[in-house]
Amino acid sequence: MRVLFAAAEVFPLVKTGGLADVVGALPEALVAGGADVRLILPGLPAILAGMEQLAPVCELGAMFGAGRVTLRLGRMAHNGVQAYIVDAPYLYRRTGNPYLAQDGKDWPDNLQRFALLGWAAAHLAAGELDPGWAPDVLHVHDWHAAMACAYVASHPGGGVATVFTIHNLAYQGLFSMDDFHLLGLSSRLKVSQGLEYHGLLSFMKAGLKFAHRVTTVSPTYAREIATEEFGCGLDGVIRALGGQVSGILNGVDHAVWNPAQDTQIAHTYSAKALEGKSQCKTALQQEMGLRVDAKAPLFAVVSRLTSQKGLDLVLAALPDLLQGTADGSFQLAVQGNGDPDLEAAFTAAAQRYPGRVAVRLRYDEPLAHRMMAGADAMLVPSRFEPCGLTQLYALCYGTVPVVRCVGGLADTVVDATPQSLETDTATGFQFGPATAPALADAIARAVQAYRQPAQWRQLMLRGMAQDFSWQAAAGQYLALYDAARQSVPAFGRLTGG
Repeated sequence: MRVLFAAAEVFPLVKTGGLADVVGALPEALVAGGADVRLILPGLPAILAGMEQLAPVCELGAMFGAGRVTLRLGRMAHNGVQAYIVDAPYLYRRTGNPYLAQDGKDWPDNLQRFALLGWAAAHLAAGELDPGWAPDVLHVHDWHAAMACAYVASHPGGGVATVFTIHNLAYQGLFSMDDFHLLGLSSRLKVSQGLEYHGLLSFMKAGLKFAHRVTTVSPTYAREIATEEFGCGLDGVIRALGGQVSGILNGVDHAVWNPAQDTQIAHTYSAKALEGKSQCKTALQQEMGLRVDAKAPLFAVVSRLTSQKGLDLVLAALPDLLQGTADGSFQLAVQGNGDPDLEAAFTAAAQRYPGRVAVRLRYDEPLAHRMMAGADAMLVPSRFEPCGLTQLYALCYGTVPVVRCVGGLADTVVDATPQSLETDTATGFQFGPATAPALADAIARAVQAYRQPAQWRQLMLRGMAQDFSWQAAAGQYLALYDAARQSVPAFGRLTGG
């Protein structure tokens, strides 16, 4: 089966979140399962720098505001997977974040930048750009590439199956309807049954309305987004899709996240030899400026600092946690950046509680590995979480997750209740309401378990024994691709009116 992935980022070349990890790891698992997988990516500087053997496939000319667009094909240097690059210097050769300018606002021409990505993916999938290769399935990731589904569906002779994966429904790619003409699509899509969303143009709706199959990155999130609470205004559209929506849990790339062979941590360790983890904890305490104390329960946050991630709940609970620990030893280490108010609040907490709270306001992949290895517990108190990779990485590293019971967090962490502890199925701690007291209660239960070394070791080992490899997910995707191909004649073609 030939599969084309369309996405705006891929680990390790460009990463702003879990999307890049998925696009980086899933193709390799699909290839191992017998598929012929290629990617199509925007020609961002870091992506171009990470390619080998790049050669032009065809010149696309002037389009979407760019004076010169070239489609190139090469291999990603880190894994050898083939990738098409949409090389449009005027639109893509910019430093920094792929979506935001240096002032933190969206690039003003994002509509053209990501419409071009979708257009190129659709035309490549139609077989007219590379005479030597065309896919059976076009797998589109998040709003950045979602317009590909509309372009495919608008072509009456198209036969490729399309699968659209929602990585985070909250980010929808909304633009002024005044710019609709820049897309080159029929004006009959300027309606609520098409791409219109409360007077705006929605790229996300292009994927939802015109893909043959829609997936999310966990089964629980697939159910949640059909509700008003989690549907971000699109729950009606999603409910109308019925059985076309499913959830496939993300996996872990064990070539990257594995404490037994991780060269970025202070000392390697495994479930059979846990001694190295205590050395990682000491090294992390030293690096972060925390008091070196082997007995202090060290909790960590590795996250974008946004309201979605529930980090305001951590701030609200923090004073009581610090004062309520009987021996005053509770510690918190935070890594991430984002909302300026949250950054300022965590910085203030670190200044108020030196040696007990430490903050690093930056995205730093090597530090994330050291946090996973050195912390005792990982906080993921998200208000909503499509899948969450942080808790999966934490489980691999024997770092016990404390999570809110939503989305993929609910699917991957088994709450430490008396029953689950008795049956040795517990892997972490869950809480329900998105409130500071509920989070504080879950953390208090975790601290209580930490004070019982045998119970804590049981939680660590059960977490490390979990199998969240990409192989299982790859098998589910291959079955989904088959189902999408079978549905091509029945869905996705636009008609008049």
